[in-house]
Amino acid sequence: MRSRFALLLLLILPLAVRATPATKPPPNILFIIADQWRAQAFGFAGDPNVHTPHLDRLAGEAVNFTQAVAGTPVCSPTRASLLTGQRPLTHGVFINDVPLNPAAVTLAKVLGSAGYQTGCIGKWHVDGNGSRSIFIPRERRQGFEYWKVLECTHEYNHSRYFADTPEALVWEGYDAQSQTRDAQEYLRRRAQTNAPFLLWLAFGPPHNPYETAPAKYRAMYRPEEIQLRPNVPESARAKTRRELAGYYAHCTALDDCIGELLETLAQTGLATNTIVVFTSDHGDMLGSQNQQRKQRPFDESARVPLLVRLPADLGIAPARLDATINTEDIMPTLLRLAGLAVPPSVEGLDFSGTLRGGVDPSGGATVVRCVAPFGEYTRKVGGREYRAVRTARHTYARDLKGPWLLYDNVADPFQLHNLVGEPGSAQLQADMEKLLQAKLAAQHDEFRSGPDYVKQWHYQVGPDETMPVAP
Repeated sequence: MRSRFALLLLLILPLAVRATPATKPPPNILFIIADQWRAQAFGFAGDPNVHTPHLDRLAGEAVNFTQAVAGTPVCSPTRASLLTGQRPLTHGVFINDVPLNPAAVTLAKVLGSAGYQTGCIGKWHVDGNGSRSIFIPRERRQGFEYWKVLECTHEYNHSRYFADTPEALVWEGYDAQSQTRDAQEYLRRRAQTNAPFLLWLAFGPPHNPYETAPAKYRAMYRPEEIQLRPNVPESARAKTRRELAGYYAHCTALDDCIGELLETLAQTGLATNTIVVFTSDHGDMLGSQNQQRKQRPFDESARVPLLVRLPADLGIAPARLDATINTEDIMPTLLRLAGLAVPPSVEGLDFSGTLRGGVDPSGGATVVRCVAPFGEYTRKVGGREYRAVRTARHTYARDLKGPWLLYDNVADPFQLHNLVGEPGSAQLQADMEKLLQAKLAAQHDEFRSGPDYVKQWHYQVGPDETMPVAP
């Protein structure tokens, strides 16, 4: 009798296994980050000059976080926060060219432990060890396996990188185009396997030098035809038009690269189960407020693009969201979208519920800070430590001396009218100060001087308050 029952089980079990629906694989993640691409410089954002048709289409297919900011708007701090979900005062990378702890809990490590294949291509800039051009060994790659990376370069037409040996290699031609081709090959290989993947693709442009995009893209933009933002003063307009012509050329070159990546996702069938993230590490003032580059609290510096295209079966429709999402919030949000737990080391907020129609976990406000001004933002050129709170409606900043900036970003979108100290804005200023102090207290930010934090982390900066670094 038992033998007959056992035989019956052997006959039925394979049928039962085949009848059970296959478990859906976790979503892949393609994370694309550009360097110094401000939130305003897209067709979908209303820029009348720039041609970004592929990203414009992606914005229509994605959740567009219209109020995304870089919490510390400069290269290394943003990248370290994206990887760890921590703020710079916690992971310590609050200036450029200092190293992220190799033992950090990172997005790639968490996903890798969950069975993801991980790949990184392009710019790194979180392993400051005295040079931007040295080989980074596997134990310092923060969980990435496939590796074609250089710490940092802006020599886009002779761009070096390292793979698994200390032999320096060179990307052919304009590096973003070669990096894109390599990423396409990575995607095609991943399409032949069942393992989910994280591919981190970090472009160097449109960061200056602005004039080095391929000729066909430079030919698309004539400086004299460029329409400037109203907050560019007359004295800076000629220079700004020249720089924007090159900046936009880089932007359009990258837009084509991203279009090729999206096409590869579609051709391989990966698009149906891949989260696509597009963002930037910070913006670029480009003459607005008569200022250049980053680290500033103004919108051209602090606001970044953030597009998140999601697989249809997650049930999240394309939308424009004004939730105030910050750099450290992206890692935990992606982990939850992948069905994974958020490590206790993470400080960022999970916005996956917001994507599904829930509340904004930030309460509608987030912090932008400069911990220690350096480089192009030293005190000699007006740089200062500051803490700012940003809502969809207002930006309020104070430096170590007191209230500094207050803007109504709806009534004054180009931030031309500073309301600090105006009698009619006294209550608004008091409310924003209270909000900022509450945020800083919750984040255990004592708002000390930059040199205090530099000393705390034992960084040896030079006279210009910048880490000495070889090219």
